[in-house]
Amino acid sequence: MRHLPVRMARWSARHAGRAIAGWFAFVVLCLVAGIAWGTNEATTKDFWVGEAGRAEATATEGGLERSPTERIMIRARSGELDMAVAGAAARDVTARMRELPEVESVAAPVRSKDGEVLLVSLVLNGPELEGKKNVVPLLEQTAAVAADHPDLVVEETGSPAISKGVNDQRDEDLALSERISLPVTGITLLVVFGSVIMAGVPLLLALSSIAAAIGLSMVASHVMPDAGVGTNLILLIGLAVGVDYTLFYLKREREERARADGRLGPEALVELAAATAGRAIVVSGLAVIVSTATLYLAADVIFSSLATGTILVVAVAVASSLTVLPALLVVIGRRADRLAPRRAARRARRGKPARAGKPETGRVFAALLRPARTRPALTLCLSVLVMLGLAVPALGLKLIDPGRDTFSRDIPAMRVYDRLTESFPELLVTHEVVTRSTPERAEQVKRALEDLGRRARTDPLFARAPQNPEGAKDLTNPATNPESPEDLRPTVRTSADGRISVLELPVPHPAPSAEAIASLTHLRQDHIPATVGRLSGVETAVSGDVARGRDYVSHESGKLPLVLGFLLLMTFLMTVWAFRSVVIGAIGVVLNLLSAGASLGMLVLVFQGTWAEGLLAFDSLGAIASRVPLFLVVILFGLSMDYQVFVVSRIQEARQNGMSAREAVLEGINRSAKVVTSAAIVMVTVFGAFVALHLTEMKQMGFCLAVAVLLDAVVIRLMVLPSVLLLLGERAWWPARRPGRTVRAQEPAAVSPAEVG
Repeated sequence: MRHLPVRMARWSARHAGRAIAGWFAFVVLCLVAGIAWGTNEATTKDFWVGEAGRAEATATEGGLERSPTERIMIRARSGELDMAVAGAAARDVTARMRELPEVESVAAPVRSKDGEVLLVSLVLNGPELEGKKNVVPLLEQTAAVAADHPDLVVEETGSPAISKGVNDQRDEDLALSERISLPVTGITLLVVFGSVIMAGVPLLLALSSIAAAIGLSMVASHVMPDAGVGTNLILLIGLAVGVDYTLFYLKREREERARADGRLGPEALVELAAATAGRAIVVSGLAVIVSTATLYLAADVIFSSLATGTILVVAVAVASSLTVLPALLVVIGRRADRLAPRRAARRARRGKPARAGKPETGRVFAALLRPARTRPALTLCLSVLVMLGLAVPALGLKLIDPGRDTFSRDIPAMRVYDRLTESFPELLVTHEVVTRSTPERAEQVKRALEDLGRRARTDPLFARAPQNPEGAKDLTNPATNPESPEDLRPTVRTSADGRISVLELPVPHPAPSAEAIASLTHLRQDHIPATVGRLSGVETAVSGDVARGRDYVSHESGKLPLVLGFLLLMTFLMTVWAFRSVVIGAIGVVLNLLSAGASLGMLVLVFQGTWAEGLLAFDSLGAIASRVPLFLVVILFGLSMDYQVFVVSRIQEARQNGMSAREAVLEGINRSAKVVTSAAIVMVTVFGAFVALHLTEMKQMGFCLAVAVLLDAVVIRLMVLPSVLLLLGERAWWPARRPGRTVRAQEPAAVSPAEVG
């Protein structure tokens, strides 16, 4: 692997045209293959975990699975609701919806307790997750009814409409993040390189890598279903690492160009860069891939989708840096060499001296490095204390599975949902008790479930079942009879073979609330054991909005030790393999833990409370989205390896050139400080743009990633790492022996491409 980047760079440099054409042909091929294969989206069963998952699997086996449901509210635009006018609108809605192939059934209208709202519920055909695709014709018909009845407000909500609204909002948010991050990234690169062409190369390769990874992810979804989040992460990570890898390579090539002072051609310069930065990019990319792969151990479709997207875009970004980038640099270098005499002549005519190379480390970086250089022990202690102090709030971390109630109210369907649950609070949450037994026990199970329903009705945490009030019978079907008091008890549905039964219990509290969680606890621990739980040989499980969330959090918490253990082990082994040092491996693990802990502490401090709501435009959940911590720790370990590998590689290179341990540390940090900080600015910009999004979960991810990268680049790499290495000296490289002095390109004219390889 050590010589692979050089061999690839040599081939690309000698066949620049073919390398460039081949890369863009590869990108097009990936996109075409992805479009041809399409995306295999995850189905409802792919999300099943825990007891809730078992309940839904059992219900689906009996044909009693949850169906996508929409609710259409009819209310007066002003004043009291005229039931005759509302009834006409309800009949219009019912007639229109029954004609749609997407609609399975339409229920009789239900009037709210205050008599101000008439509700029409309907069930869509197909599985639950398909509802967001099929809901568009329903929304169009609802809008048409509203236009035909201007004195009424006719509006629609439901899981399908809300899911569609969330997807639309996410697409708008991603477009916004691109409008923010791309210009800032371009400006940063322009400042770093001082050239539009050189600044455009990282952006070009990052965007082409993203395009190729999106196509590949569509193909990969036929092996691992896409949970709908892979593309978001490809955009987020792809721009960050794509620019970073190219930036590392470009900076090293420019260093070699400045050192050679015209004595080496573009091909040799590219090979010199490949021998150092190219290897660092490969090691860094492998570290990110290996770290991210630990997410597969979570056995969760969302994490698997996130891992697949990240692995693909990082692998493609590494490939672009090793193949097409050397070719582009050779083309640009040849052009620069042709123009160099003319530029020098113009400067001579104007009486301007030749441009001097800029120092690697400016005043700001020198000031940041001074504490570690002069007082490493004190700097180490203070820096670690600061990072530990930032990590303290993470001890109070609370997890929540953000559901429908946490979505932004900028989504129209969510505003309608709020009005719906205000008029019909029993529609907030539903617990679903699912049983499996033998057909001959169907009646016995039904009686036990009905007893369970009666017990729940006496529990103040539960609500009465939805009911049709007197007067609703004549709105759509004159033959409909009003419900009698006996019909108000929760309904038990039983499969055709009598083996599986489902009882639905409404709860008038939002899913994330303490009351809703308490109702689930009462149900599982008290009501079920006292009723259907007494029947031997009957399997019972509870699903529903609250159960899904609680079981998902429990599932993730159970997988956390396994994922974290493998993550620490693989990070350690990758670092030891890269630098042949057990001590460097241990240091890398500890520093990554410090960085991740501090960023998680900041995340809890900002998002778990309410003080920053106005500042960052979010509504606090009182907790952190359950997927965020595990995902962030894994990604942060991978991204931290970018800087770890690049900085330590420069130190190792200086050490191999005969410098003492102290000189090597200072030289390596000095030479890498500017490029690491520039790369960090790009990452912070990309991740920070996600704080402007509506979805709280994405805000949390973007904020935590941005903070982690900033802390890692400034505190860890400029203060903690140099302090530790200066204090340890040669012991930091144990068990490797001190290398002898190697040939370095200090005499560029004496270095040939063969020697580089």
